[in-house]
Amino acid sequence: MHEYVLSVKVANNNGVLLRVASLFSRRFFNIKSLNVAETETPEVSRMTIVVAGDRRILEQIKNQLLKLYEVQEVNILENAVCREHILIRAGRSEDDRHKIIEIANLYRAKPVDIHPDSIMVELTGEPAKIDSFIDLLKPFGIVKMVRSGISALERD
Repeated sequence: MHEYVLSVKVANNNGVLLRVASLFSRRFFNIKSLNVAETETPEVSRMTIVVAGDRRILEQIKNQLLKLYEVQEVNILENAVCREHILIRAGRSEDDRHKIIEIANLYRAKPVDIHPDSIMVELTGEPAKIDSFIDLLKPFGIVKMVRSGISALERD
């Protein structure tokens, strides 16, 4: 299965997210990542949706999305800048905390909260960079984490 990134511009109205998500659900198509926020125009939001599947079904979903009244534009991003943000708390001891800070420095992650035995850091980057960072922190014990989901803009 291949992963695809969809950029969907929608009217910034109540219920739009539910209608879009329902369309995916009815087609038994799993959303791997979803990020929604206002654009440069407050009346318009951009949904960045990451899905895994085949191209034929993806084209069907694109066509179904375009039938929704609030949907203004749907693009399957082939050449885009993709970024993700993570907040992660890890560590079980003061020694772990120091080692995590060393790893964080390599990734240019920023400490945002420190406890006696753990540390919370934030990192923004490509999804593969985020995955790699998580893998390096697993041996120290990940206490909590949250990922923003992918944000993407097509290149000009």
